[in-house]
Amino acid sequence: MPRFRVVVADFITDALAPEREILGDIADVITLDAASEADLLGKVEETDALMMYHNIAVTRDTISRLKRCKVIVRCGVGYDNVDYRFARECGIPVANVPDYGTEEVADSAIGLTLALTRGINFFNNRLQRKASDWRYMHGTPILRLRGRVFAIIGLGRIGTATAMRAKAFGMDVAFYDPYKPDGYDKALGIRRVEQLAELFHQAFVLSVHCPLTQETKHIVDARGIELMPDGSFLVNTARGATVDASAIPPAIRSGKLRGAGIDVLPVEPPPEDHPLLVAWRDPNDPCHDRVIVNPHSAFYAEEGLLDMRVKGATACRRALLDEPLRNVVN
Repeated sequence: MPRFRVVVADFITDALAPEREILGDIADVITLDAASEADLLGKVEETDALMMYHNIAVTRDTISRLKRCKVIVRCGVGYDNVDYRFARECGIPVANVPDYGTEEVADSAIGLTLALTRGINFFNNRLQRKASDWRYMHGTPILRLRGRVFAIIGLGRIGTATAMRAKAFGMDVAFYDPYKPDGYDKALGIRRVEQLAELFHQAFVLSVHCPLTQETKHIVDARGIELMPDGSFLVNTARGATVDASAIPPAIRSGKLRGAGIDVLPVEPPPEDHPLLVAWRDPNDPCHDRVIVNPHSAFYAEEGLLDMRVKGATACRRALLDEPLRNVVN
């Protein structure tokens, strides 16, 4: 039986032990550590399966050159960085790994919520640079979480896990997700809100958990933020472009937002002149103490990364052996 070729396009740069344990008996596995799609040119055309993460995009330019690829596996939940529609036209299934980091991202969303709403980040920053004396009054008012509205956009696996965590704090959990069937809210003991504008109106904390599509790009923008109560909070652990991050600094300065926790940005690493980064890095700007920026790290745990790699490699093995595929998105 001829050996297959599996290419890991980006992100993973080690010895590929998990992938080779699953695929080593049938395939040669290599990693390219590509920084852009251009780095794939001349290196993927003969691959039988392509594994990719979030560092690069795979467009029709690359997909059209794949001569015998049986599957493209997006090792992660979101798949907006692969042209899955064109891949379908070419007869190539695209599969994702939707269940690798559910707990980690939900934990991170709640962690950001607590760090913001309880003043943890604010106090730490100001005391560290001696911007205020040793008194809690500089961060007031700080409000009790119990009974306040934790609003979720997108109630998929991660949104649901986040909802259950917020509910455990006694928060009034509400969600907007027009694709969720009726009754799901009843099973979880949370509230469905039919109109997005109404969710904005209610949100003490707004947490974004939807995929990035044409419909959800900038689903949270300046107009939506303006509908939120004064002194509310925004958390995004989904996709960078679901939130218009340039709308955050003016909302912080005006007091409309009291804090924002941003794990994802549209371009990563972001340009140095991005308005949010400029404000966040300026100790004289309110964003410096009231915005948390993380480097797309909410998904990460040692166990979660291993899950993602194992599940991605297993998807490749199924395709190479002509077994039924799971989690096909196209």
